[in-house]
Amino acid sequence: MDDQPGAMGGSSEGEGIRPVAPREPLPAPEGQESMGDGLKRDRLMAALALMIGIGLLFLIPFALKEGSPFFLPLTAALVIAIAMVPMLEWLERHRMPAPLAALTCVLLFLIAANIALASIVVPAWQWMQRLPESIPQIQHNLEPLIRFYSNLERFVDRTLTNFAAAPARQPETIAVAPPRSLLDLFTTSAPSALIEMFFAILVIYFFLSGWTRLRRNAITRRASFGGAMATARVIQDVVDDTSAYLGTITLINVTLGLIVAGALWAIGMPTPLMWGGIVALLNYIPYIGPVMAALLLAIGGLMSFPDIWWALLPAVLMIGAHLIEANVVTPLIVGHRLTISPILILVSLSFWGWVWGTPGALLAVPLLIIIQTVLNAAGKPDIAGFLFEHGTLIRHPGETHAHRRQSRDQSG
Repeated sequence: MDDQPGAMGGSSEGEGIRPVAPREPLPAPEGQESMGDGLKRDRLMAALALMIGIGLLFLIPFALKEGSPFFLPLTAALVIAIAMVPMLEWLERHRMPAPLAALTCVLLFLIAANIALASIVVPAWQWMQRLPESIPQIQHNLEPLIRFYSNLERFVDRTLTNFAAAPARQPETIAVAPPRSLLDLFTTSAPSALIEMFFAILVIYFFLSGWTRLRRNAITRRASFGGAMATARVIQDVVDDTSAYLGTITLINVTLGLIVAGALWAIGMPTPLMWGGIVALLNYIPYIGPVMAALLLAIGGLMSFPDIWWALLPAVLMIGAHLIEANVVTPLIVGHRLTISPILILVSLSFWGWVWGTPGALLAVPLLIIIQTVLNAAGKPDIAGFLFEHGTLIRHPGETHAHRRQSRDQSG
């Protein structure tokens, strides 16, 4: 018993090993904190960062929505300016000064916007004025469908009868000339809209005129060579992806609009160029835009042709052309470089559409490309690892001590 290492009574003469008392954790030196305090502090900071991030995630959409008179023209101008950077750099490579090259880009953009306005807004205004007098023809075209759905016909007839029996005051219609150019649109718009348009044009010009200096400062002010190269790569990727997407999609949409306009002209649809412009514009909105264009073409066909099947032909032609474009042409031209998850596109459409309406839906995909490019370069946040792997809550002290003892035994 005396020779056993665990004996309580050891002698000074024997070779027995004295019992080892359990080691107490060494106190941290003065001015330093222990490992447990540092772990608690790190997890506390992680929890605070998580709560602050969730709060900002819920507050930013409402701030963007309430501040749309400022954020919408600013965002639209930045997206347009980024898409025009390759044109600016091409002009600068041909020895054109930066301010003059920026002014040329802005003028070309205004000319394109003016052409689109003249070809779409003016005829659309006339169609809207024709809509009240075309309602009888639309009802005549829809009569076979209403007879086919007899229950719906009785419901509609009863509703229309009750509505017609009530006295109604005929609204006074005032003929208003449609805007024929951007200058007319500026003069007939509200002061706030005029200020927003002017602000967006100025942002585009000053962004393009100072682009070279802005990019050089963003790269040269990095503390390391690796940081400078990473910044240059991110800036170039954002410009390349955004301009490539908008340039390619614009070419595809314009071609689609011209094809639809030619098909509508062949069947005798009035103002085919306007309908082609509407198709090209709405095709910037994935999934929802083509459906809206088909519905508008169906209404236009019902207003233009006396037969129901002939009236639906414009919408059928547009749907057929869009299916070929979406499933054959766009994947062949765009390829896999700018492939985006459909779920992300739907989320971006719903978010920016809720924040800014139709302009937000038009900007949804370019903004998604910019955000995705930056996140791919900076690293996507690992929310699951932040929550469950690294931890945001403090474990029980006993559990922490047992975990450390187990790790020390395994390492020993």
